[in-house]
Amino acid sequence: MNPYCLPATTHSYLERAAESLREAITATEVPTRYACAHVAALRAAAALIAAKAVPTPVTARRRAQKNAWVLLTEVAPELGEWAAFFAAGASKRAAAEAGSTRAVTEREADDLVRESDRFLAVIEQSLGLSPHVSYERQLPLRAGGAHWGEGRGVLNERAGRSA
Repeated sequence: MNPYCLPATTHSYLERAAESLREAITATEVPTRYACAHVAALRAAAALIAAKAVPTPVTARRRAQKNAWVLLTEVAPELGEWAAFFAAGASKRAAAEAGSTRAVTEREADDLVRESDRFLAVIEQSLGLSPHVSYERQLPLRAGGAHWGEGRGVLNERAGRSA
């Protein structure tokens, strides 16, 4: 795909996805981290849908609405596993957004942030863009002195070692 021919909407969704990912990374509350990470993935999917979807003519009968994950699979079948993964987390995101503190664990939230970060890079590459620098490598210390993602094989650049 020619990155110079992408619609402005695609670039807007990508920026909003990156913004949601930054919010997820810096969030101190677990439900907020999970919800923002899921929204980041949703916005990344919307960017690809905006770039690849072909409008269909409006018919007299209304067709059933499709969610972003179904649409993503239609315009990019190779991303079907990603779509299924994020679709499975939609109910947890809804519970987290509703204020449930038991909807997700800290580990689930951190895992989703990492997967959303990877997914955004996959979307950027599929659009012919250079992927962003992983947010794990840009982050300052979290509370308690640990780098975000530390203990899960993420490079701890400040210490110059693999965590």
